Amino acid sequence: MEKTRTLAEIEKEIAETKAALMDVHGTETEVYARIVGYYRAVKHWNKGKRDEYDLRKMFTIEDSKLYEISSADTSSENSVLASTTSTTTVEETESVTYEMFTRKTCPNCPPVKAFIENLDMPGRAIDVDTEDGLAEAAKKGVFASPTVIFYNEAGVETARCHNVEELEVVCKKITITA
Repeated sequence: MEKTRTLAEIEKEIAETKAALMDVHGTETEVYARIVGYYRAVKHWNKGKRDEYDLRKMFTIEDSKLYEISSADTSSENSVLASTTSTTTVEETESVTYEMFTRKTCPNCPPVKAFIENLDMPGRAIDVDTEDGLAEAAKKGVFASPTVIFYNEAGVETARCHNVEELEVVCKKITITA
């Protein structure tokens, strides 16, 4: 035989559960992240590094699936074009661009520059060693060189790559259109 509860009993139970949930106290979680070549608890970082950490963007597979990647160059897998709407056609490729942030002393920049030179799309290189380049990098949240940002025809950022391997992964997902 099932016991029936009154509305007052149910409301009392809900109130007790809400009170118990309000009194839940966990323990502090210590977050470790890489800083200047080694891992250290974030709570022990200096203010500048902590602010930089707070501005970092985390890459997630789910967010990357929001963009459809396609190419107008059927003869090469080295063309990267991104679109948030439909597959990019040959006529639309002129509005897809990239920005490549580099430094003169960066050991990882030359291979990325060489890879980007093979792309058949308009873009520009920005030297972050200059005052204007550094200001633009800061405005766009670029904290490392090399960084290549791809934009669709609407000017919306669709991808960020930091090395040739990441560029190759993006290129392998290209849908070829004729």
